[in-house]
Amino acid sequence: MRKKERYEKFLEYFTKHSPEPETELIYSNPYELLVAVILSAQCTDKRVNMTTPSIFKQFPTPEHLSHASEEEVFSLIKSISFPNNKAKHLVGMAKMLMHDFKGEVPSDVNDLQKLPGVGRKTANVIASVIFNQPTMAVDTHVFRVSKRIGLVNAKAKTPLEVEKELVKYIPKDLIHKSHHWIILHGRYICVARNPKCNECPLTSFCLYYEKLSKGQTMEITKL
Repeated sequence: MRKKERYEKFLEYFTKHSPEPETELIYSNPYELLVAVILSAQCTDKRVNMTTPSIFKQFPTPEHLSHASEEEVFSLIKSISFPNNKAKHLVGMAKMLMHDFKGEVPSDVNDLQKLPGVGRKTANVIASVIFNQPTMAVDTHVFRVSKRIGLVNAKAKTPLEVEKELVKYIPKDLIHKSHHWIILHGRYICVARNPKCNECPLTSFCLYYEKLSKGQTMEITKL
């Protein structure tokens, strides 16, 4: 099956069965999502959602957070992975939002990446989820699943390689949705170990399943 056809079938399935996908992070404004995404690095959304209510209660705005000490923030996020670094990043992010962006989360990916704790992936999430921009955030799920299905080259070594290939083939108006489609599929069906192929609705066009059915193995470079 040609790659173009795989994309067509992928988009057709999810457009029909999950027309309005959403992030599983709980937030009510751009600032809250930015905090949540920074915390979510190498941590589950479930754990982040358990942690953020106390942060948002004590620091409801960037201004409040900009006046916090790293120790105060650490005490609220110590159950999260890498709490020391993330406490430092959150306070620094809030200070920069106030000083450079008048307390508003910027929509530009380059501006977002200036903020402490915000790399390309986080910036793409914010631009996509909040501003519906055609950006593709590549986390471990997107990196793995897109290669398994056959949407990108299985030997792609970097998130940027995967990102560029996905945005090349996915229509701009569907890129922000495709990000969620791939993540959620990887979180619940196409898991890292022992993917649930018997439950998967994508096997008719999945390269991984095709090779599996033929008794072949598929080497995938890990993120």
